[in-house]
Amino acid sequence: MGIFDFLTGEFIDVIHWVDDTRDTMVWRFEREDHEIKYGAKLTVREGQAAVFVHEGQLADVFTPGLYMLETNNMPIMTTLQHWDHGFKSPFKSEIYYVNTTRFTDLKWGTKNPIMLRDPEFGPTRIRAFGTYTVRVKDPALFMTEIVGTDGEFTMDEISYQVRNIIVQEFSRVIAGSGIPVLDMAANTADLGKMIAAEISQIVAGYGLSIPEFYIENISLPPAVEEALDKRTSMGLAGDLGKFTQYSAAEAMTKAAANPNGGGGMGAGLGMGMGMAMANQMAGNQGPWGAQPTAQHAPVQHAPVQHVPVQHAPAAVHAAPPPPPVEHVWHIAEGGETKGPFSKAKLGRMATSGEITRETYVWTAGQDGWLRAEDVQELAQLFTILPPPPPGM
Repeated sequence: MGIFDFLTGEFIDVIHWVDDTRDTMVWRFEREDHEIKYGAKLTVREGQAAVFVHEGQLADVFTPGLYMLETNNMPIMTTLQHWDHGFKSPFKSEIYYVNTTRFTDLKWGTKNPIMLRDPEFGPTRIRAFGTYTVRVKDPALFMTEIVGTDGEFTMDEISYQVRNIIVQEFSRVIAGSGIPVLDMAANTADLGKMIAAEISQIVAGYGLSIPEFYIENISLPPAVEEALDKRTSMGLAGDLGKFTQYSAAEAMTKAAANPNGGGGMGAGLGMGMGMAMANQMAGNQGPWGAQPTAQHAPVQHAPVQHVPVQHAPAAVHAAPPPPPVEHVWHIAEGGETKGPFSKAKLGRMATSGEITRETYVWTAGQDGWLRAEDVQELAQLFTILPPPPPGM
């Protein structure tokens, strides 16, 4: 092997980069003493750009393709000095590969709430978060303004700065948009485009672009959300009278399904509540309550056609009012609540000694727990004693 062959084979002649990471934006081709062989092959793949730096100055930017590093296709090479020993001299330069693909699923969010003046709620605060994508649009400008001589530059090194720009522009645009908070969810696409346009103008100075910008959520402070939920609940309730009737019907259904009442207690309670509701609704229809049935029709018309005026009180034959609703009672025993129990059931429990005068009881409408002997309706259960047993 001649000295010429030995020297010309000492230097690599193929320059390329295969990215096996997900966040590398710039990678410098490493070569001892940064010596690049004259006539070396430079491979630039799709989604890449190669920046050629010679003696500290950016010389050229190569787009995807295959290049021979020679004088005829690199104007900078005409100024290089060659050895005088029968072969071309290597030159000390640097080649940086720049990833020009999109870096996706990058997160952004407002660290602190944004103050704005809402047309409906007045001064309020909101938070927001979402995702965005970024890509290198101008490799030369990106190298000059951001990377410098960093041999391996990742997305993490600039993501914090980009997020700060996003939050700043988002706050400015959202505060001046005049869109009510309740309508922002329907306008996130338009807001995203407006904000992306403002951000792109700033990051363009870094050689970057923001191809996509998404707003995933805009939320209010917890106190405002709670007040909004109450307002929504009132709107859903509508007619408060109907809402009350519905709530009573729900309570009746739960009481009827309660197995602790014993002896058909649940059914009796459900029937009593149902009759009370029927009486209430009938009272809203007029002084005579519900319309009379067919067999009572003659009685209603009797004062007009067949009965003298002085017999008008015949209307007393109308259906009697429903019986009063029977109270049901809960008892407190050993720190636990039991029931509900009917008055008859409590009478049997008093006879068997399960409850005494000192037992605390409660029923709907009663102001707190009372001893059984202090409740007029239950006191008689303990005053009526059975006769003495035979043989006494």
